[in-house]
Amino acid sequence: MPKRQIQGTVIKKAGDKTATVLVERRVLHPRYHKTVKRFKKYLIHDEKNDINVGDTVSAVECRPLSKTKSFRLLEIVKRGEM
Repeated sequence: MPKRQIQGTVIKKAGDKTATVLVERRVLHPRYHKTVKRFKKYLIHDEKNDINVGDTVSAVECRPLSKTKSFRLLEIVKRGEM
């Protein structure tokens, strides 16, 4: 089974080697047939502590690293403004 990949924006540095990533997806509303945004937050593991708030990152699914953390950093797609 292939690993899931997510791409989102870092919204919070949560402790050591952990970041919170907000992933946005667009879905069609079943009744109103309008595109709406859906959001979900994921905790990702950043081994080198090199991402900051505002960065756009890509993460890949891995084994559970803690109770809520099961994604690790794959790459930094775009650096945020400082």
